[in-house]
Amino acid sequence: MKLGFIGTGKITSSVVAGICRSNLSFKKILLSPRNRDIAKKLKKNFKKVSIAKNNQEILNSCNWIFLAVTPTIGQKIIKDLQFKSSHTVISFISTMTLPQLKKSIKVRAEIIRAIPLPPISIRKGPVPIFPPNKKVKNFFNKLGTTVEINNEKLSKNFWSTSGMMAPFYELLSTMTNWLVKRGVKRDKAQRYITSLFVALSEDAAINSKKNLKYLVKESQTPRGLNEQGVKELRKYGFYRSTEKTLNSILKRLNKV
Repeated sequence: MKLGFIGTGKITSSVVAGICRSNLSFKKILLSPRNRDIAKKLKKNFKKVSIAKNNQEILNSCNWIFLAVTPTIGQKIIKDLQFKSSHTVISFISTMTLPQLKKSIKVRAEIIRAIPLPPISIRKGPVPIFPPNKKVKNFFNKLGTTVEINNEKLSKNFWSTSGMMAPFYELLSTMTNWLVKRGVKRDKAQRYITSLFVALSEDAAINSKKNLKYLVKESQTPRGLNEQGVKELRKYGFYRSTEKTLNSILKRLNKV
């Protein structure tokens, strides 16, 4: 398996790192030269990684092609590339639909849309894919947890929730800064907060077959600190604002 990446940004860097740290069997990874700093760093860190002269070289040399460019760049460059029907094309482009990709790619290749997130670099996190595809599912299961989607319209809901990564980190930053202002050294404050949320996330994942309302209830005691926390945040509209933001992101995606 020869893997080629069109676009060399944060997501490509994360996916390539995850692949190279996994037990996936592959011959090589070929990167586009667009972001040469990231490409050079990946080549230096992983021996099977090399940099192509141009995007067409990637298509000529690889059988799995990953599209990891912005929608604007994707619409501009994909139509001019010469794909093969034997290619497996995996698109990370958020707003290019499957019909749009087929029109730009032109040949009858296997085309799958996927939504990897930065934690894939440590082989963690979900990877929604559409349409369902057994070999792509098995591939991403080595890098995280594949979630197969049967309806492309639903994929926009997953893209919307992926827009909440930065708000999550901002919450961790706010809590860390709160501790620092009260005399806790930043390294200890940050280690505590990040460890706390790792533990909470792992507990939620273990109990993911249950309604998450169960964890909300079980983490509270009458007149306890957590009861106060959740009641006050509800009162101040924290959770309503979260839902409102998700709706706003989805609305933006639906306009494309």
